[in-house]
Amino acid sequence: MADVSLKEVALIVGVVAACYWNSLFCGFVFDDVSAILDNKDLHPSTPLKNLFQNDFWGTPMSEERSHKSYRPLTVLTFRLNYLFSELNAVSYHFLNLIFHGVVCVVFLKVCKLFLDNRSSVVASLLFAVHPIHTEAVTGVVGRAELLSSIFFLAAFLSYTKSKGPDNTIVWTPIAVTVFLVAVATLCKEQGITVVGICCVYEVFVAQGYTLPVLLDTAVQILRGKGSIPFSMLQTLLKLIVLMFSTLLLVVVRVQVIQSQLPVFTRFDNPAAVSPSPARQLTFNYLLPVNAWLLLNPSELCCDWTMGTIPLVESLLDVRNVATLTFFCFLGSLVVFSLRYPGDSSKTVLMALCLIVLPFIPASNLFFPVGFVVAERVLYVPSMGFCILVAHGWKKLSNKSVLRKISWVCLAVVLFTHALKTLHRNWDWESEYTLFMSALKVNKNNAKLWNNVGHALENEKNFERALQFFIQATQVQPDDIGAHMNVGRTYKNLNKTKEAEESYMIAKSLMPQIIPGKKYAARVAPNHLNVYINLANLIRANESRLEEADQLYRQAISMRPDFKQAYISRGELLLKMNKPLKAKEAYLRALELDRTNADLWYNLAIVYIELKDPTEALKNFNRALELNPTHKLALFNSALLMQESGDARLRPEAKQRLLNYVKEEPQDANGYFNLGMLAMDDKKDVEAEAWMKKAIRLQPNFRSALFNLALLYSQTSKELMALPVLEDLLKYYPDHTKGLILKGDILMNQKKDIVGAKKCFEKILELDPNNVQGKHNLCVVYFEERDLIKAEKCLVETLALAPHEEYIQRHLNIVRSKIASLSVTEQSSLLADGTATTAEEKKKSFQNLKEVKNEQKASQTTADNNKGQSKNKKRTEKNSMEKETPKKSSKEIKDIEKKRVAALKRLEEIERILNV
Repeated sequence: MADVSLKEVALIVGVVAACYWNSLFCGFVFDDVSAILDNKDLHPSTPLKNLFQNDFWGTPMSEERSHKSYRPLTVLTFRLNYLFSELNAVSYHFLNLIFHGVVCVVFLKVCKLFLDNRSSVVASLLFAVHPIHTEAVTGVVGRAELLSSIFFLAAFLSYTKSKGPDNTIVWTPIAVTVFLVAVATLCKEQGITVVGICCVYEVFVAQGYTLPVLLDTAVQILRGKGSIPFSMLQTLLKLIVLMFSTLLLVVVRVQVIQSQLPVFTRFDNPAAVSPSPARQLTFNYLLPVNAWLLLNPSELCCDWTMGTIPLVESLLDVRNVATLTFFCFLGSLVVFSLRYPGDSSKTVLMALCLIVLPFIPASNLFFPVGFVVAERVLYVPSMGFCILVAHGWKKLSNKSVLRKISWVCLAVVLFTHALKTLHRNWDWESEYTLFMSALKVNKNNAKLWNNVGHALENEKNFERALQFFIQATQVQPDDIGAHMNVGRTYKNLNKTKEAEESYMIAKSLMPQIIPGKKYAARVAPNHLNVYINLANLIRANESRLEEADQLYRQAISMRPDFKQAYISRGELLLKMNKPLKAKEAYLRALELDRTNADLWYNLAIVYIELKDPTEALKNFNRALELNPTHKLALFNSALLMQESGDARLRPEAKQRLLNYVKEEPQDANGYFNLGMLAMDDKKDVEAEAWMKKAIRLQPNFRSALFNLALLYSQTSKELMALPVLEDLLKYYPDHTKGLILKGDILMNQKKDIVGAKKCFEKILELDPNNVQGKHNLCVVYFEERDLIKAEKCLVETLALAPHEEYIQRHLNIVRSKIASLSVTEQSSLLADGTATTAEEKKKSFQNLKEVKNEQKASQTTADNNKGQSKNKKRTEKNSMEKETPKKSSKEIKDIEKKRVAALKRLEEIERILNV
């Protein structure tokens, strides 16, 4: 085996870079969304053990919806990408490009086992530029093919060193081979097929046997005319070790998937659920289809499911000719490679092994797969194809007549393939470009129409998306998912009636329950979502809540393990004010999945409805144990701690709010509640800073504006409160408490009687029965020395609040004043006592007003939102308003002292008036 030179490595790597440089500008598309964007196993907060418990897409292997694709080492590389660049697509594509380059170099080394240097380079170059590889290289999820191929080839190279001098066995390379096979299998399942290639290599290449020799030896042994040669015994021993290790890997793999095959729908692979002979004819026809893609990769498509390739339902179908031709050609190559000795036959045999054996898991011959054709699974088989082409080119180029033509043809093939690859990469730039390019090749695949619709839907282009979804229903009228997409889009366009009609069509396509008979069919969870979507639509109508509940229960009856149905039903039951039944629904869902943080969160919301804050907090904590960055749990548990009034919980509440704003830095609610916590702790400067930050993010934040003004008022910064109140009243002109606070500041601090009067009059326009506003207006009348009007005003106020002693006292003072003015001569009174008495009365009412304000402090403090929980499944997150904390005992004592002082002053004034 010749070594790979540095020049050859440089050539191969340069060609790979030239063909795939533009893949760095592509995003996450198609399956990348599920494997990368939606896969929590990539996050550092997820335990590493989850990678070995979940499938490639982050779904637990124990769940039926799992695809059973167990590739933890591939997911581990995604996690490393995330660690260094999070969701920056460039790093993911760059690593794929590097892996493809490594595969090409290792493949070159393998080629040199069977070809000369020049032909080996040709094979490696053809493999590097072949357009069929764009799905594996440019599609991020194709990394499973790349990683598996590296260890696949490394395992084979290791095995080739297991033959020592005099045909002895070298066990170290065999042990390394077994280890590398296991690693390749943990990258992708087809890695285990390298064992078959090693067996073929051992028998027909390393030992040099041919099929006739093996048959002759077997016949001789069976007739008792000979014994098994020692070399053959050694070969059998090596094969037994390989096969035993393979069997062990298979057993482990079966245990991992818990002896369950993945469940696919008839839309994923129509032939898999077709009757004979359509099933067999179609599966056999798919083999020449794949071979044609290797030979002529001019029309490539990212999705070959559903109606892309119509079923071959009859022996008279003309496509059977292609199947027959393919098997004849393949059979002739097999006969040639097994029957005749020589290097050429060995090369052809190993090329055939690389084509056939790695393709077997995707061939549908032994078990159904979730696709009809997938270009990425041809990544390893294309290696054998490239060896065959290079070997054939070598034969042609050795003939002087065809030498120039062979070189020209080779150059044309390499150049056109490289251009096609470069152009094909741009198709993977976005989901829209990818699926539109697929529709140019195939218009009979409803899934492609749906996917273009999804891409437009993600861009909020619902009108155009609807056109593609409707087209999908026309291409495949029985596609439940397409009708669901139409319904969802109509809902986004606020066309409720049309949405319901589409959901009803989808529902009618579901298997029907026969009354009196037990429902036994297993239905795909994504199809059962039609019940969820329809129920979610109609429950917006309060009169149809029972009908929505019936739909949820129907979904549960069809799939008792349908977790989402329990979750949605729990939300509905809360809306129907049935918290105990909601609790039962969530507990049933938790039996199915105790690791779901959202379920624990929703259960906490139920306990809040049941007035059990202790249990609610426990469930919030469980949600945070499973997901420390669960934003809703962080926020609402902090509010719950804050509202408990327990000062010991405030530090933890603050920490959770700080974690929340770290996750949601643009949410003003987090900063507002941090400000309220600071106010509780008497940290006025800190509270002011948090409130201002909340207002910067949301200038019309009602509660933040009012509480900031209140904070200024309570810290003797009344004049700073005025511009804040102006902003508040600009957005909310009918904010009663803001008007009261503004009026008090204008009258007490600015001495602006006119401005204060306007505030109190505005309050009475909004609420004629507002006692505090009306009483303060009475104070304004007294300040204006209109005693008659003040008396009338106080009489009306007393009628609204007959049990308020301070109003009766104020009324008595005004009446005493009026009486004294009518008894005493006006001139004498004006000369001797009016100014003094008026001033005393003014001070008296000023004190009375202060007493009144203190007595009604709970009405002029913070606006409230009482910490309404933000259940992401049942409510929208409103602007959070929180009541200011209750007065401390010290504050209450201060208020009482002021009240007593004011009353003493009143008694003194009353004594003067009586005289």
